[in-house]
Amino acid sequence: MARKKEISRDKILDVAYKMAVSNGLDSLTARAIAKKGHFSTQPLYLEFSNMDEIRSLVLERISDKLRSKILQQKFTGDPLIDLDLAYINFSQNHVKLFRAMFVDGKFGSKIISDTLMDLGIEKFKEQYPDAHYSDEKISDIVIANWISTTGIAALVINKIATFNQEQIINVLNAQIHDAMLNDRLDISAQENSLFVADEAASLKDNLA
Repeated sequence: MARKKEISRDKILDVAYKMAVSNGLDSLTARAIAKKGHFSTQPLYLEFSNMDEIRSLVLERISDKLRSKILQQKFTGDPLIDLDLAYINFSQNHVKLFRAMFVDGKFGSKIISDTLMDLGIEKFKEQYPDAHYSDEKISDIVIANWISTTGIAALVINKIATFNQEQIINVLNAQIHDAMLNDRLDISAQENSLFVADEAASLKDNLA
């Protein structure tokens, strides 16, 4: 009978996910995961090809949590504004993870940027069901919205500025309406630095 594996793939990913949420993606090294989980590094070598795979799977789990729960909170009843407020709230509750994923040049992880764009487009259409814009126009509006929201979040967590919820809502509404009125914002996801895929930045280390 084959010997049952003592350290499963799921257990390793559970440890890695909790570390990422608490301490950011940069905390994920083979030795750190093994130490936190109270096992040797050998199971990591057996279950995964390298740290890229582990980090990708952790990002997928984070993306699933963002999509299904974290960014689905209700604040005002306006879907896009609620998405923005949930995102800012997330940044305050998980500062290290937010900085690693959205501030320090790693926002470009395709797993995360696709999730944010999909959610933004979905919530925009919910909030403005009668706004008949092209897909390109909606994408521009959503990117502009994410740039503003990320900027507010960065100001708040770095204690550069303090805003109450009403002020944040007023700024975001003004930005969204301004973007809706502009004929062409010319800020496509492919060209904007926030959305350029940078897997090397977020998945940079091999098992070592």
